Amino acid sequence: MRIVAALLAVTLLVATPGLAQTAYVSEPAPAAGLSVCPGGLCRPGALDGWFEALAATEAGQRTRPVHILQIGDSHTAGDRITGALRAALQARFGNGGRGVLPPGVPYEGYRPFQIQVEALDWSTGPAPLTPAGGYGRAGVGLTGVQTLARGAAPVLTLIPDPGSEPRVLDLCARGGPAAGAVTVRTPEATLVADFTARDEGPMCRELTLDTPARRIELVPSTDRLMLYDLSLGTGGPGVIVSNLGQVGATLRDLAARDEAVVATELALWRPQLIVLAFGTNEGFDDGLDGVAYEALLRGQIARMRRLAPAASLMLLGAPDGERSGLAGGCSADGLRRPPPSLAVVRDVQRRVAADMDVAFWDWHGRMGGDCSADRLAMMGEPHMRGDRVHFTSIGSDWIGGVLTADLMSAYAVWKAARGEGD
Repeated sequence: MRIVAALLAVTLLVATPGLAQTAYVSEPAPAAGLSVCPGGLCRPGALDGWFEALAATEAGQRTRPVHILQIGDSHTAGDRITGALRAALQARFGNGGRGVLPPGVPYEGYRPFQIQVEALDWSTGPAPLTPAGGYGRAGVGLTGVQTLARGAAPVLTLIPDPGSEPRVLDLCARGGPAAGAVTVRTPEATLVADFTARDEGPMCRELTLDTPARRIELVPSTDRLMLYDLSLGTGGPGVIVSNLGQVGATLRDLAARDEAVVATELALWRPQLIVLAFGTNEGFDDGLDGVAYEALLRGQIARMRRLAPAASLMLLGAPDGERSGLAGGCSADGLRRPPPSLAVVRDVQRRVAADMDVAFWDWHGRMGGDCSADRLAMMGEPHMRGDRVHFTSIGSDWIGGVLTADLMSAYAVWKAARGEGD
């Protein structure tokens, strides 16, 4: 009887006039913050080569996709910010494909945009993070995968979203006399990428399908085959945005990547824009040596230019982030503030970018400056997670939109200077 009475009371409460629920209204997105760079972007002229490729695509004069390659830490690995950039650019310039992916599922919770990846008896091992002393990782390319362990019947399945079905599949692996092959199965065809070679070393194979693939299965012929990456393209013009990030990574991890593998990958991918998005983890390192960090950054910019001479380069300045448990902080509760090394990282990034003529996007300023991570976390719809370091989904979409808008504004200025309009 008590249960019936309770249910009746709830029914009457919901049905009572004047007690109807208020319709959900989304909270307005915050405005982009002030920046040390005009429009958020310093030295947009360093992106002229990328802008040329975009303009050629718009004019129907380009048959290859315009490839943007972002390499970084967890902000990049999550693919939410790069996903916002990808969606906007592909809506305007066309879908050139999903781009580069690690050959498997690199960590639990891996959810790349535009594609579903399923691994059966197939697991990848991300390379350990590089310590301060630094050392190279033989056989590790830009995806950061060190090992590829397989079970009895390994299958890696790729299911692209509608509209992103690939016609071109690129695979890079360690070739050699006993390297073996990968059988590629789609609903319409079966192809083989053979990595058997006289000499051992990195090599890539490109497979072209007659029709776009709704589903792709990869089956290795031997457990001795070491895959470095895979890449999916539509086979036509448009834009590709590849996100190669590793949780906890610093610029040292990029420096540790195998030179021969990286050179082989970049020669195949031919990016028009390389984005380096490191700095958060360096900024939380209280022992950061600013002089050593500057030398490392200069070295990696020079390395990218040497291995991908046709690519424009851009640095994403380290975003704001707060460390908790610090009295007298700038957060709402007074117990959080940015670690001091974050400002050092941003200062080095700005100076090096200016000196080496690299584009620099002021992420810190555009999200609102110091302690903006706390303010964004305290919104009715939080744009930052409780750690005050990582963005929520809605926050990632927002800041990815700010980045896209700043880049497209610079592109519009570039076109106007050439006498072209949007």
